[in-house]
Amino acid sequence: MNNILLIEDNEEMRENIEEILQLANYNVISAVNGKDGVIKALEFIPDIIICDIMMPEMDGYETLYILNKNPKTNTIPFIFLTAKSEKTDLRRGMNLGADDYLTKPFEEIELLNAIETRINRNKNLKESSTNPDPTKFMNIAREINELKSLNDNKKTRVYNKKEIIYHEGDEAYHLYFIKKGKVRTYKINNDLKELTTGLYNEGEYFGYMELFNNTDHPDYGETLEETEIIKIPKIDFQNLVYNNREVAHYFIKLLSGNLIEKEIELIKLAYNSIRKRVADSLLYLNNKYKKDEVFSISIPRNDLASMVGGSTESVIRILSDFKEEKLIEVKGSKITIININKLASVFN
Repeated sequence: MNNILLIEDNEEMRENIEEILQLANYNVISAVNGKDGVIKALEFIPDIIICDIMMPEMDGYETLYILNKNPKTNTIPFIFLTAKSEKTDLRRGMNLGADDYLTKPFEEIELLNAIETRINRNKNLKESSTNPDPTKFMNIAREINELKSLNDNKKTRVYNKKEIIYHEGDEAYHLYFIKKGKVRTYKINNDLKELTTGLYNEGEYFGYMELFNNTDHPDYGETLEETEIIKIPKIDFQNLVYNNREVAHYFIKLLSGNLIEKEIELIKLAYNSIRKRVADSLLYLNNKYKKDEVFSISIPRNDLASMVGGSTESVIRILSDFKEEKLIEVKGSKITIININKLASVFN
């Protein structure tokens, strides 16, 4: 019997859907809002999640965002239920990673078909991952070998901590590969405040968007620690991309992921309080750089403020609040997350 997590704040609607699902031989776990839903998703790890959008405490978008950031729940199929039908809502939900979207009122068969389709698709994906198709495997292997060839016979340059790799407006001559270390990209506004536009880790490429667009660098590139970088000439990158479909597809996927991520960041900057944005930034850093069970990172407060889009003073004050609430520990520039679930539940 498949387990379904139903997150719906309207009691009558919740009970009606529960009855439909139970008659269809599903085991239903109910939650009355997004915060309750996140807790129960982590506790029960359901086969599928059905979630309303407009809810108190934590709406459906925030719920999906938090669950997608957790490796325990980020592969669970997610269906939105909403009374809205505007295209902007549809797009926002799908960009966040929703698998389907049903507009109220809906027919019982619509709901059941959507659930069955998503459960079966997820089951097939799991089976294909445990019993991989040899052809697909060979394609992936070839893609990796082709990408590796970009880095072969290229000199590695060592950059010091906080060293500028390139400036905004510089002509883009290279694709960059991080052999070791961490890099951030950022822009500076008219008030000379920095806004982080990207974070990159060991084994990742950056600087490819401007090579695709044939434009100058739109931001600054800077190391966060001592970093080893391989600089791949633009012509080598373009020749491989234009002549190898697998490699082109790889970078197109990176571009698509970046565009969705940037849209989410803009939504957060527009609608979330600075307290919520600080919590989200710490969770993002945890997801990006975590290697041990307990996540710690040394980050200057002005760098964290540039991620958040707020003042350094506000960020320091909120970190102090989080410390008092026993969500984090702070020693100098080092921040350690000690209660990730409560940090993820921080809201405006």
